[in-house]
Amino acid sequence: MEKEKDKNTEETKANDPQKENISLEDKLKAAEEKLLRALAETENQRRRSEKEIRDAFEYGGFNFARETLAILDNLQRAHQSIKNDEGLKNSKDLDKFLKNIEIIEKDLISIFEKNNIKKINCLNEKFDPSCHQAMLEIEDESKEPGIVLQEIQAGYMLKDRLLRPTFVAVSKKKSQKNDKNNEKK
Repeated sequence: MEKEKDKNTEETKANDPQKENISLEDKLKAAEEKLLRALAETENQRRRSEKEIRDAFEYGGFNFARETLAILDNLQRAHQSIKNDEGLKNSKDLDKFLKNIEIIEKDLISIFEKNNIKKINCLNEKFDPSCHQAMLEIEDESKEPGIVLQEIQAGYMLKDRLLRPTFVAVSKKKSQKNDKNNEKK
């Protein structure tokens, strides 16, 4: 039986001389496909790396910018607090001090603008959950529901990315429950 197997194998090789050529061609095509895939993967990796580098330059200071917003918030709160303090209102140096705080505020805002950090304008705009965070609702019949009536804390964008949402109060229609309570009284 072994002789028959050897004989069949020899006959197959002798009868099909192109089989060896086809397999070489198939191997060549497979190697070419692998090479093309490797080149495509290399190109994709290059593009991803370029995008990561570009994003690092554009948004590398994102966390720093977000944390710096606290400085501006605290400066504005201090300004309001000092301005409204009854004990300090009679001080002759109060106006000078407040002007200095305003100068620092303006400088900080100017630095933000130079670095593409912009305040989100929201008053009397339609509520946008992508850049606003509703903190409370206020019943207001003069405005349609979902309009921003009050800014509680300013929000900021770094280029096209949300740095911090604006905390807002949003209008809503009077509820029927309140109307029923008023009718009962």
